[in-house]
Amino acid sequence: MEWTDGQPIYRQLRDLVIQRVMDGSFPEGEAIPSVRQVATDYRINHLTVSKAYQELVEMGLLETRRGLGMFVASGARGSLTNDEQQRFLDEELPAFVSRVRMLGLAMDEVIEQLMIVQGNLNADHH
Repeated sequence: MEWTDGQPIYRQLRDLVIQRVMDGSFPEGEAIPSVRQVATDYRINHLTVSKAYQELVEMGLLETRRGLGMFVASGARGSLTNDEQQRFLDEELPAFVSRVRMLGLAMDEVIEQLMIVQGNLNADHH
């Protein structure tokens, strides 16, 4: 993992855990790597890892099981998916539409290209 200067490392780590919950590599109900393990693997301070994990607990995505460690909370993936879908609709889609307009592209042309890309993606998954 390469850390960037754009935001604090704990936030980057938090986002990495979120990504892994969303893509299923950290399944609901399963343990995630310990604070100590992550600190060692990524050569970062254990307090940084703890802060990232604590934010995820406060968001309801992780839960602590006394003596066992941190686990992905039940319903975490669905919650994240809903949040990300809403964020896409509220933020990314309007920015995309604005860029399409700025470039002078016809929306029909963009939709046609989206359908082609979607068709290629669907073909790749079969």
